[in-house]
Amino acid sequence: MKIGLSSYSLFATLKSGEMTILDVMEWIAEQGGEHVELVPNLGFTLEDQTQIEKVRNKAKELGLDISNYAIGANFLQPNKESYQAEMNRVKKEVDIAHQLGVKLMRHDIAWRPIPETSIANFEADLPMLVEACQEIANYASQYGITTSIENHGYYVQASDRVQTVLHHVNRANFKTTLDVGNFLCADENPVTAVKKNIRYASMVHIKDFYHRPAHLYPGEGWLETISGDYLRGAIVGHGDIPMREVLRVIKDNGYDGYLSVEFEGMEDSRRASKLSLDNLRRMWNEI
Repeated sequence: MKIGLSSYSLFATLKSGEMTILDVMEWIAEQGGEHVELVPNLGFTLEDQTQIEKVRNKAKELGLDISNYAIGANFLQPNKESYQAEMNRVKKEVDIAHQLGVKLMRHDIAWRPIPETSIANFEADLPMLVEACQEIANYASQYGITTSIENHGYYVQASDRVQTVLHHVNRANFKTTLDVGNFLCADENPVTAVKKNIRYASMVHIKDFYHRPAHLYPGEGWLETISGDYLRGAIVGHGDIPMREVLRVIKDNGYDGYLSVEFEGMEDSRRASKLSLDNLRRMWNEI
């Protein structure tokens, strides 16, 4: 098991230009992180071959694993031409993951606004989503890459929907990037959901949230869940998720892969990310 950080956690410093992705990698190593999870197009890009080589060489220099390559995608397209263009784009991202030496890659598959996230729409879209995931997984298999979908984006967020996609795709190299906090966005108990899906995880995100019920509107800076409750990103261990119990479930199920801190709160991202890493290590060792 290795603890590290998603580059998304330092998005604010990447976006502002205070840090480059190479600076982020150095910073993670300085905090004792053992891996970096790369989330391109959120503060940095990796479309240039020179940049890809720089990142790969920097990771080797630092002794830092590149754990996961996580990209956005949406296969709910208005026509066949747009669908194929998206498929081709994602395959090029698989090529980049291979050039980085990464063996795990997360890609999104679909997004709908909350009013359209019904089970009826999900069942109607499922065959197309399954076909897309199969094609990407088949393509990635030539590189020995395991692809995955994450429980986020509202539409394919609940644990049962993620499992449904996994079982229908039915590929040995297709799993889930399990985010322990994101189940709250679908109003699902994080401990229960992690128990259901940890066996299918290729990667685990450690994220914490503050949670408020719908009738206690907390003001600006909070996101809504599907049912109308409110969430705000928190430092790991500071939020309302029973993190020790979540980590106990992960450990008791024998998960021995990467744990990736993903901070998305309002605090200073470097300070919050450091505290999150420190808290995660301490809690993991205590359980």
